[in-house]
Amino acid sequence: MAMNTKAIVQIGPYRIGKTLGVGSFSKVKKAIHVPTGRKVAVKILNRQRLHTMDMGEKVKREIDILRLFVHPHIIRLYEVIETPTDIFVIMEYVSEGELFDYIVSHGRLAEDEARLFFQQIISGVEYCHTHMVVHRDLKPENLLVDHKQNVKIADFGLSNMMKDGFFLGTSCGSPNYAAPEVISGNLYAGPEVDVWSCGVILYALLCGSLPFDDEIIPNLFRKIKAGVYTIPSYLSTETQDLIQRMLAVDPIQRISIAEIRNHPWFQTNLPQYLAVSARETIEKTHTIDEKTINKLSDKMGFPRDKVLEALALGPDLLTRRPLDSNERTSAERRDLRRMAVAYHLMFDHQQAKVNSPQPSDPQTPNPSSVQNSPKSTMFTPASPMPQLSLNPESTPTNSFASRSRGKDPFSVKNVYSTASLSQSPTQWFLGIWTSSDAKQMMSFILQCLKSLRIEWKMVSLFKVKARCICDR
Repeated sequence: MAMNTKAIVQIGPYRIGKTLGVGSFSKVKKAIHVPTGRKVAVKILNRQRLHTMDMGEKVKREIDILRLFVHPHIIRLYEVIETPTDIFVIMEYVSEGELFDYIVSHGRLAEDEARLFFQQIISGVEYCHTHMVVHRDLKPENLLVDHKQNVKIADFGLSNMMKDGFFLGTSCGSPNYAAPEVISGNLYAGPEVDVWSCGVILYALLCGSLPFDDEIIPNLFRKIKAGVYTIPSYLSTETQDLIQRMLAVDPIQRISIAEIRNHPWFQTNLPQYLAVSARETIEKTHTIDEKTINKLSDKMGFPRDKVLEALALGPDLLTRRPLDSNERTSAERRDLRRMAVAYHLMFDHQQAKVNSPQPSDPQTPNPSSVQNSPKSTMFTPASPMPQLSLNPESTPTNSFASRSRGKDPFSVKNVYSTASLSQSPTQWFLGIWTSSDAKQMMSFILQCLKSLRIEWKMVSLFKVKARCICDR
């Protein structure tokens, strides 16, 4: 059933414009927030289509996740307007489209330009992890670029909440960017799979191609699990080191977000606002900007005390139906929402002017020079891996520009997942869930301790005393 959105010219304070994209159960349209004149993107979700395709929970989860975030490099959710037939999700408008298209049109990027994109992505990913959210589908198609070359992380449809004591186990995402443990159906904590995807993205930015690629999915998976790929020799030593550590097949050996932040390559030309930790960024979101409030009072006549009252209600005001009818009438709540949305739109517009560093005179090489570069370095993981018969020349020369837009996200049988956030507390556990026998598991744990430079004394067959020797 086709969506009938042609007749929609305005919803609430938004004047609907041209279509930006069409999905299986939604359309995204450009719109103007009439009171402030700011551009927004409106995702129109048809309720009947959502029900037919059983996508209601997925959409709800994405909205619940996005409402947590206020970050310059994560797509912003302003409000959700519901009608009997449709759900209107009002989001930040990003003018220049996907990072995928940017790489295709520019070829491999100069190191400084790629680094700035990468710094922005890592800042956003760290912010997600601080909120206990793992994205699980990071790829250039899900990264948007605005007219000032700011990256915005988008599409949290496959994201999930992390919980202490639980592992995730759903194999999902896009094959070329998925970590070995994800495609293998193994359990994973969460952040490490986003780090792997960021490593693939960094490779694509700097090389104009993908480290792992094959038209036949089983062959692609074998390459990813083996972790054998080529690194072009034109990349600096520091760059090669960072990529290798992000694309470590063993998730225990893989570099963390905190370690990426401290890496010399990442620290080079790091903009001041990106040097701030995710927790500091979160704290800043609770600070009220008096300048923006004064603008609202002067230009739109909003009383200052009412604006403060609206902001104090937080994201529930913007993404939930009226629930406190005993305290406020629906009309009062609508007025408060109107003030809060106007504040956020004006504040974000002002912040965008501040957080817009530009790379210094980036020189973009011809894409063809990437494909014809004869020199490359083979990287083989230090940890023992299955011996596979791979052609080392097939991976570095694949053209990012000639690739079809990322293969459809895959999803296989759920091994052990936190997809249901309403699980009984009796399912919580401390430790590791495994089907291996006790001796095999103990051997694996001791190997992990050794790799982490931890020494131990065997008290009994299944009991050890351990201590770190990292600083000795």
